[in-house]
Amino acid sequence: MPPRGDRETRHSPPEVPRAASGRATGDRPAAPAAKPRDSFFDNAKYLAIVLVAIGHAWEPLRDGSRAVTALYTLVYALHMPAFIVISGYFSRRFDAGPERIKRLVTTVVVPYVVFEVAYTYYTRWTSGDPDRAISLLSPLYLTWFLAALFIWRLTTPVWKLLRWPLPVALVIAALATLSPSIGDDLDLQRVLQFLPYFVLGLLLKPEHFRLVRRREMRLLSLPVVAGALAGAYWITPRWDYAWLFHRSSAEELGAPGWYGPVMTLALFGCSLLLVACFLAWVPGRRTWFTALGAGTLYGYLLHGFAVQGAKHFGWFGPDWIHRPVGEITVTLVAACVMTALCTPPVRRLFRCVLEPRLEWAFRREAAEAPRAAPTGA
Repeated sequence: MPPRGDRETRHSPPEVPRAASGRATGDRPAAPAAKPRDSFFDNAKYLAIVLVAIGHAWEPLRDGSRAVTALYTLVYALHMPAFIVISGYFSRRFDAGPERIKRLVTTVVVPYVVFEVAYTYYTRWTSGDPDRAISLLSPLYLTWFLAALFIWRLTTPVWKLLRWPLPVALVIAALATLSPSIGDDLDLQRVLQFLPYFVLGLLLKPEHFRLVRRREMRLLSLPVVAGALAGAYWITPRWDYAWLFHRSSAEELGAPGWYGPVMTLALFGCSLLLVACFLAWVPGRRTWFTALGAGTLYGYLLHGFAVQGAKHFGWFGPDWIHRPVGEITVTLVAACVMTALCTPPVRRLFRCVLEPRLEWAFRREAAEAPRAAPTGA
């Protein structure tokens, strides 16, 4: 009978190379193994981005339809807050280190510049305005979100240091509604007014998402959404839904100054309630659309060309489009187009623009400096 040591050696599995397991091999540090994607968040991002497309498709259908306007109001109170909260949650580890800054430049700054130029030329054609200037300081159409994400992520270390980050963010958002002189540079009104949702995402933990996904929350969400829809239908002719865009001050919306802070808090509370109801029904398992959650930024930036093109070619002109059958058709087409734009073939085609490597543009020493630092430094 062989000694115990020989038996263990004989039956032990083959050794896994250290490099494959995320450890250093020799003197060369290996990249850590990538974490598996969370199906819940991919599902949530996909469903939220589909709502974005549907909301944009409903814009030409609002006139003369109180029901569409009510649904539009409900969607706009939900989709961008949900998307921004999730963006904040995934920005919790942003530390302004070289690798983080490099990724911020390649996945936010470069797409911002490319799509700002692309949308300017496209708008020149669709609007018949050949003299429209390219301005990187005035985000056009959908590119405001990239400018906002760049600013929010750069300030993440500050929010992580503050003792009461969410109240401070709410105060900043409220003050922004009192300041019509902020101007259009980088769409700062939106950046500041949507800031609390991003900061909230930074503060959330996995257990908070598990809490809203409980069965009790799903059941409670049904009367809440029904009440919100009824409230949206009632309030439609009584207020200006432009408040939901968060891009104007109270004065610019024709309201007294004190409306701004009040609406900031009221909309924040309403939107968070709807976001919680939305997340309660997001499936946590892998579904047919889970993989599409990785391509939501592609769908977001590309679907604007389809929406503007549809308006340019008069596809919203026929009378039947403004009847229930047409409105349902527009909704389904918008969802299908967004789904197609999030697929892997589209991502591969546009990866050179939305996720460029740009290794030539960065100093290798700066990116590797943190890895080379001795333990405990």
